[in-house]
Amino acid sequence: MNTWLKKMMVALLALGIGQAAWADDVPNLKKIVQRAEAGEADVQVILGSMYLRGIGVRQSDQEAVRWYRKAAEQGQAEAQYNLCMMYYVGQGVNQDHEQAMEWCRSSADKGYLSAQNNLGMMYRVLENHVEATKWFQKAAEKGSVNAQKNLGSMYEQGQGVRQNYEEAARWYRKAAEQGDAAAQFILGVMYANGRGVRQSYQEAERWYRKAAEQGLATAQYHLGVMYANGRGVRQNYEEAAQWYRKAAEQGDVDAQNNLGALYDEGQGVRQDSAEAVRWYRKAAEQGYVVAQNNLGVAYSEGHGVRQDYPEALRWYRKAAEQGFAAAQHNLGEMYYEGKGVHQNYTEALQWYLKAAEQGFSPAQDRLGEMYEEGQGVSKNRKVAKEWYKKACDNGFQDGCNDYRKLNNEGH
Repeated sequence: MNTWLKKMMVALLALGIGQAAWADDVPNLKKIVQRAEAGEADVQVILGSMYLRGIGVRQSDQEAVRWYRKAAEQGQAEAQYNLCMMYYVGQGVNQDHEQAMEWCRSSADKGYLSAQNNLGMMYRVLENHVEATKWFQKAAEKGSVNAQKNLGSMYEQGQGVRQNYEEAARWYRKAAEQGDAAAQFILGVMYANGRGVRQSYQEAERWYRKAAEQGLATAQYHLGVMYANGRGVRQNYEEAAQWYRKAAEQGDVDAQNNLGALYDEGQGVRQDSAEAVRWYRKAAEQGYVVAQNNLGVAYSEGHGVRQDYPEALRWYRKAAEQGFAAAQHNLGEMYYEGKGVHQNYTEALQWYLKAAEQGFSPAQDRLGEMYEEGQGVSKNRKVAKEWYKKACDNGFQDGCNDYRKLNNEGH
C-alpha cells in the first residue's frame, strides 16, 4: 500500500461518528475513484468510508454501502465487516440481521478481530451463548480488548461456559492492562468484593483510579466512596467530594446524591443546604429514588428550600412508588400527621406496611403503635407486640422499649 493510501486509511480509522470532516489532506479524489473503479479492494473500502463520513464527497450511506459491497465481494475482510454493520443497523440498506451475520462471519473467518467480537455480540443477543463465547475467545486470544471484556463477562455470568470468576478476572485484567477504562473499573469491583481474586481494597482503589483518571464516571464515584469510607485509602472527605463532583458533573446519579449529602453534612465541603438540594434535585429528576427521598426530606424540613409539604409529598411518592422503603415510611408519616394531605390513618397504614415488609424498622415500630392504639385498624395489642418485636430485632431501640412496655403490661 503506497504512502497516500496508508495516510488515508489512518485518517479514516481515527475519525469517530459525528466528527467534523476535513479536506486539506484528502488525496486526489479522481485518483481514488479511478483506482476503486479499477477494482482495488483496499481503495474501494477507503472510498466507501469517505462517503460514510462525507470526506471530500457529499455524504451518502448508500454510496458507502455500494463501495463496501464491491470490496466485500472480492473477499476484503474490513469491507465485509463494514457491510455487516451497515446491515445490522440499517444504514444505507434495509436492516437485515441475517445478512449482517453472514458478512460478519465471512470477515470473522478471515481473522478480522472486530468482526469476530461483533459476531459474538450478535450470537449473544440471540442467546446462543456457546457460539458467542467461541467468537469472543478467538478475538480475545489475539488481543481484542472488547472481546477480552466480553469473554470476561461470559465467564462472570456463566453464559456459554461454566461460571468461573477467576477466569473472568483473568480476561478483564488483560483488557485492563491494555488501558481499557471499563475493564479497569470491573477489575476494581472484583477486588473490592473478593470475586475471582483475593479481596483487597488497595487493589480495588488502584484500578478504580486508573479508570477514574480516564474520565469514567462510575469509577470516579466508586473512588469517591473509597475516600468517604476510608477503604483502601485514608478517609478524606475533601478527596471524596472532588471525585463525586467529577462523576456528578457527568450525570452520575449516585455521585450527585452523595455530593448533595456531603453538602448537607458539611463534610469535605462548606455546609450548604441549598447546594445539597441542587445536587439532590439533579439525581431525583433522573428518577434516583434515594435522591427523591432526600429531596422530600429537604422540602419537609425546609432545609435548603422553603418548607413545602405538598412538594415533599410529591417527591416521597415518586420514590415510594418505586419501592424505596424509607420514602414509603416518610409518605406514611405525611398521611399520619396530615402534612400536605388530609390526615388519613388508613392510607398511612398502607405505606407503613409496604416499608415494614421490607424490614424498615421505624415503619415496623409505627405499625405497632397503630395496632396498639387502633389507628386506621382495629386495636390489637398482640399484633402490635409482633411489630414492635420485629423493629427491636432490627436494632430499633424505640421498638425494644415499646415491646417491653407491652410485655410488662402482660400483653
